[in-house]
Amino acid sequence: MSTVVDDASSAEFHAFFERHHAELARLAHLLTGEPDAADDLAADALLALWHRWDRVRAAEHPVAYARGVVANLARTRIRSAVRERRRVALFWSGRQERTEGPDVPAVVDVQGALRELPFRKRACVVLRHAFDLSEKETALALGISVGTVKSQTSKGLAELERRLGQAFGPGGVNEPTPRRVPAVGARIDATEGGGR
Repeated sequence: MSTVVDDASSAEFHAFFERHHAELARLAHLLTGEPDAADDLAADALLALWHRWDRVRAAEHPVAYARGVVANLARTRIRSAVRERRRVALFWSGRQERTEGPDVPAVVDVQGALRELPFRKRACVVLRHAFDLSEKETALALGISVGTVKSQTSKGLAELERRLGQAFGPGGVNEPTPRRVPAVGARIDATEGGGR
């Protein structure tokens, strides 16, 4: 089923694309942790929006709709990657190598800790703290309630702080006692990776 799009719609979509592509790519990068895939996911999301442009442009919050599409595509990509890793792990399980005393990086990796969070917690933390969205805007983008956003963000931040604190806690590198990781929830730098 093909749709004829007039010049005004085409210009409107082009303006939307120019305004939001970089933001959507950054969102994809932070949700998947894959800078190389971020532009592809953003492009796939924008292509999906183009096919539904009449519906999207009539929506009350087109950007929230776009963020939701990116979040869904990112979730699908992550699930696919997890399934692939499981297949590879099963294949190599008989040849598992063990290393004694693996190196522990001295640098706290926020993106690595983010990737360890369950998807919904990660999405809430990223949208709230990397994109400075309100609880209502985050709920709208993810299609969940404001209460869920509050609880998932709170739990996600607590889990991030715990994970990041463990990297340098008792027995960790360079610091014999636990410390509070400063401002984990304050802001996550969303300028690196895809969408430049």
